[in-house]
Amino acid sequence: MSRLRIFDETDPSTVLFESRDQAAIAERLAGIGVRFEQWQAGQPVQPGDPPETVMAAYRADIDRLVAEYGFNSVDVISIAPDHPQRAELRSKFLDEHFHKEDEVRLFVAGSGLFTLHPNAQVYEVLCEAGDLIGVPDRTRHWFDMGPQPSFVAIRFFVEPDGWVGHFTGTDIAQAFPRFEPGSRQ
Repeated sequence: MSRLRIFDETDPSTVLFESRDQAAIAERLAGIGVRFEQWQAGQPVQPGDPPETVMAAYRADIDRLVAEYGFNSVDVISIAPDHPQRAELRSKFLDEHFHKEDEVRLFVAGSGLFTLHPNAQVYEVLCEAGDLIGVPDRTRHWFDMGPQPSFVAIRFFVEPDGWVGHFTGTDIAQAFPRFEPGSRQ
């Protein structure tokens, strides 16, 4: 189940707000310009399905979002717990960074932890199957897929290099909880 926790940027041990309610999560995130929606597949999909099948299951919503944002590229990424480069892939975006375009992801299966740092607070967003998150360009954040990553996501891009991370050089991400699926973080 999706979850939002909010912390003061100086105190990762104290949760200021926590919710698993989709509407409450969406409302809080909208306050910092983050889009959060719940999408339903138009047909059953599962990890291992070809990208065409995954995208066909969400075609109407994909087309709506592409028209709204002007995305030029949509793809599917799938990472399984036995991926030989899982540690390298996990570490790639664990430090605080931003992108020069909106980062929009739909979790089709599995989960991941987006942690956003738009102001003096830190917003930890656990995304699971059906969650669409749209992080505005230049929003400082980090992403953790966990030590045994297991997710399928649809990614949306305006430019081919839109996913490039621009790292802030701070160590704030190391102070906050890492993603450990199955734990009661």
